[in-house]
Amino acid sequence: MSEELIGAVYIVSAILFVFGLKLLGSPATAVRGNQLSTLGMLVAVVVTLGSTDIIDYRWIAIAAALGAVVGIVAAQRVAMTGMPEMVALFNGSGGLASLLVGWAALGMEGAEGDSQSAFTIITVLLSILIGGVTFSGSLVAWAKLSETMPSGAISFPGQQFVSLILLVATIGCGAAMLAQPDAGTAMLVYAVIALSVLLGVMAVIPIGGADMPVVISLLNSYSGLAACAAGLAINNTILIVAGALVGAAGIILTNIMCKAMNRSLSNVLFSGFTASKSAAKVEGEVKPISPDDAYLILEAASSVVMVPGYGMAVAQAQHVVRELGELLEEHGTEVSYAIHPVAGRMPGHMNVLLAEANVPYDQLIEMDDINRRIENVDVAIVIGANDVVNPAAREDENSPIYGMPIINVDQARTVFVLKRSMASGFSGVDNPLFFKENTRMLFGDAKQSISHMIAEFKG
Repeated sequence: MSEELIGAVYIVSAILFVFGLKLLGSPATAVRGNQLSTLGMLVAVVVTLGSTDIIDYRWIAIAAALGAVVGIVAAQRVAMTGMPEMVALFNGSGGLASLLVGWAALGMEGAEGDSQSAFTIITVLLSILIGGVTFSGSLVAWAKLSETMPSGAISFPGQQFVSLILLVATIGCGAAMLAQPDAGTAMLVYAVIALSVLLGVMAVIPIGGADMPVVISLLNSYSGLAACAAGLAINNTILIVAGALVGAAGIILTNIMCKAMNRSLSNVLFSGFTASKSAAKVEGEVKPISPDDAYLILEAASSVVMVPGYGMAVAQAQHVVRELGELLEEHGTEVSYAIHPVAGRMPGHMNVLLAEANVPYDQLIEMDDINRRIENVDVAIVIGANDVVNPAAREDENSPIYGMPIINVDQARTVFVLKRSMASGFSGVDNPLFFKENTRMLFGDAKQSISHMIAEFKG
């Protein structure tokens, strides 16, 4: 295929990417947006395979087949509780791919003895650096989310100084490659790869589990930027466009997540979540409730708000939550679902769970909107959420989460908290909500507890 035809098709693919990304902004159109973006990538891949620069298709076919198998198996087997970990691994895979593309691009120019241009070296270095940081950082994020390693912040004296030394050493290797492109280039590239991988580890280990939604969003942006740099290195237009779109969207989402936590990005990246403050130990009397008693209260309620959290994903309770909501509506109760931007362990985690259970989109209410009318709600049902409903964010200036916007469920007339135990959330901060006068603790598996209430409604 001619370069002109390939370029024209790339423009069509880029348009599909942009429209697909736009449609992802609403749950009602997100599936169609995903399909458009997928079609755009398929078109881009097919037309790229028509390039005259391809020498042998065999390795391409083998790699494509292996990638398809891995993707299909991973998508079918992953549980909703494991979705954040899978997203982290996919981000890391994108970073590793960009690193390898940049590394290979270094040999594309100057293969016959000519020196590499400064532009090629710079783009290759960016691709390797960002890709390496994304790869190793995503692996650490996966390990924290899966609790393969401690989920809390890991720090040691002089940690930021060590990271600075690694960054300076990386820049120094890059400068040496620019100064003498042919002198020890291979060893310098190996050094940059090793340093970038170490930088990724150092960047993520001091970040606590409560900040993982922000980290996943940021790593997603990094993977896009790495792809963009790789596209510049190999002069591929569609890779540049796709990488730039992913990078920009990830940065915007990261900013939204930071605002939802009332923290700056620098605070998330460069300070442990519990490093500077320590909340007072919360004590009080817990008032447990049985599913039977909870049913009686719900039967008399005129308005109910469901507040999902990661515990709902663990219990796989989204389908029974939707069924309970439908039964309440049949009894004339107004039902809505309050969604906090950082509920769960990845951006949009609760939206995905509820969409899987076919909860109507118009019943999903954002935090600010539900807080305006929470005082008039008869019952707020907290299903496995913790940090995003913790009143300490408003009341305790010494709390690490002080100032973080929360869903003010404690202001509802009655609050049911469905939890297995009194354990704190992923941030490790105690929750005074459990001891409030209007709070009733419904201990046990959330799915079983809600199923019991459903049986009472049906009986």
